[in-house]
Amino acid sequence: MNFDRDRERRNDEVYAEHKAALARGEKRVLRRTNTGELHSYPGDEIGFSPGRGQAQVRTWWGMGIVSAFLGLMFLGSSVLFLASFGHTAGPEWGALFAIALGGFGAWYTFGLARDEYRAKKLRKERQAPEPGAGHVSE
Repeated sequence: MNFDRDRERRNDEVYAEHKAALARGEKRVLRRTNTGELHSYPGDEIGFSPGRGQAQVRTWWGMGIVSAFLGLMFLGSSVLFLASFGHTAGPEWGALFAIALGGFGAWYTFGLARDEYRAKKLRKERQAPEPGAGHVSE
């Protein structure tokens, strides 16, 4: 790995800016970008991609697909549960677990997709770089 004096100088400047913003009471998150440089993101620009639960899905539309799958699981389990009332064997109570899991999972992942969509839109408007994976210890 080559030492890049200019990159380190820029990283030091970003770090000093970040600390000053925190001292002013701003909510900021220090992350490395996709290019490896430091960037101090406002809280609304970070979304879920780097470090919020370490999600393996990195895009808002990818999380939307997960949300849709869990929504279908919720609907399918609900239909299975309600259809089981017509049988003489009694209701399928085990389907309640799948209903709860699908419902909560769809709600949670939809929230993550929405937050990432908004953050990506803000980063594009403000011309901020895309955050990379991983956490920077402050």
